[in-house]
Amino acid sequence: MRAAQHGGAAAATLDGRADGIDGPADGPGHPGGPGDTAKFPRASADGTAGGPEGAARAPAVSALHLSAFRALRTRTVPLGPVTVLTGPSGSGKSTVLEAYEALARLGQGSTLDEVFGTPSAPPAGHSPYVPRTARPDRQGRRGFRLGCTVAGPAGVLRFDVAVQAEPELRVVGERLSAHSGETLLSTALRDPARRAVAATCPAAGPSRTLRMPDDRLTLPLLPLRVAGTTPEEQVLLEAVEQVVVALRSVFACAPMPARMRQPVTARDGRLRGDCRNLADVLRRTGSECGTRHAALLAAVREGCAGPVAELRAEPAGPGRGQESELVRGVLVRDDGGPGTPLEWLGEGELRFTALALVLLTGPGVLSVDTVHEVPAARQALTVLADGADRGLDGRQAAGLLALARRMAERGHVRLLATSTAGGALAREAASAGGPLLVDLGG
Repeated sequence: MRAAQHGGAAAATLDGRADGIDGPADGPGHPGGPGDTAKFPRASADGTAGGPEGAARAPAVSALHLSAFRALRTRTVPLGPVTVLTGPSGSGKSTVLEAYEALARLGQGSTLDEVFGTPSAPPAGHSPYVPRTARPDRQGRRGFRLGCTVAGPAGVLRFDVAVQAEPELRVVGERLSAHSGETLLSTALRDPARRAVAATCPAAGPSRTLRMPDDRLTLPLLPLRVAGTTPEEQVLLEAVEQVVVALRSVFACAPMPARMRQPVTARDGRLRGDCRNLADVLRRTGSECGTRHAALLAAVREGCAGPVAELRAEPAGPGRGQESELVRGVLVRDDGGPGTPLEWLGEGELRFTALALVLLTGPGVLSVDTVHEVPAARQALTVLADGADRGLDGRQAAGLLALARRMAERGHVRLLATSTAGGALAREAASAGGPLLVDLGG
């Protein structure tokens, strides 16, 4: 969808140098999305790399398309229930996870400024998200493009977005399309003088144009403007719902052992992305989630040195606030000796414990934004773990992958992790055969 085809010469377009999202350099578009009130249609064909079983239960992102984003161009990254990205330093592993998280935040309704920062912050006004070799158009505008393919009950869909990053952040165009190539939603920046894009939805009537803000995605806002009173509108909202549900169910996990070693205040028991409040989550799972806590204990026995009889939280003194207390995590040994505080564990053991907890617990115990209107059974949480094998040995990496596969088979948790070329996780993924191993350096 070239933005120019929806308006006059004033219509802005962006590709890797500065053109729209029609026919991204990595192939034609096939997207999909969510709606606040729409119900799911019957399950249909699946396009995930991991097979149809999971997608029949919950929408899932089956590919990321980085047409022009940071140093990556015309790159399509297939995703399965468990995916390990590998490659040399600078190959774009972290960039892929960053793009996924950016799409997730945009799908939650965040503004471009919230996701991509203030355009005046980078040196000389250049955005770090625009490929370095991208040339500006006649108006001095440069931008980037990214998107995804989503498989689920509404079929295989593709969503793409083009963003103007210079001289200011603006959405230039979005496109949501079906696997057949049919466009379900398209937006275009027709008049650069107005802070709005024009959205057209064939299902809502070929002559109907909606004015939507240009500082955020139209996709998650569409259910507020389309009633869903006709069968065509219902199909559109089901597609929108599918994409939004898949994008919003994301948890970026980057365990930081230095922070995890500190006693924390007992609060809501919802794990943060850096896992600094691991002890507080152990306090909650130990009392509320007996089955999951037992599964975590079994995983810790495999990933930590020495005998382990129990994993729990213990009081560590008063907190700063009134009626608050500090807690710390403790490994109880089965040899009758004193327990081992988590802060005494090695970095690999702490990271393994945190990642195992994330895979086993799910959204109810994580600080993650899900779609509350959609049943949990129809949402699959995707865990993003950059450098997941940092500090892990081969045994721990194998145990983590085995745990991820078991949880992914249930259809409610997916893992997208990165590993350096020849790293423990990449080696285990190559030998295990189950996870999808994607080499970005090949």
